[in-house]
Amino acid sequence: MSRLDLEPETVERDLATLVLTVVELLRQLMERQALRRVEEGGLTEEQEERIGLTLMLLEERMAELCDRHGVDPSDLNLDLGPLGTLLPRD
Repeated sequence: MSRLDLEPETVERDLATLVLTVVELLRQLMERQALRRVEEGGLTEEQEERIGLTLMLLEERMAELCDRHGVDPSDLNLDLGPLGTLLPRD
């Protein structure tokens, strides 16, 4: 039987990774939804610009949060075994 490594730094980083993974999943879902709406043509130019700016800012903020917590963005894509990965591979 192996022992769990319960170092405070490790627990904090692992929790940050989990939270950032969920936030990244939601960010990607929002991005896909926004792109779908833009492609359908139901938005004004102003709305499209606002969505684009918001998505860019969200992506920048995610990069800042990953950097602050020492998390590599590639670590946010959990391997779910036979189901594949949580986030689509770009």
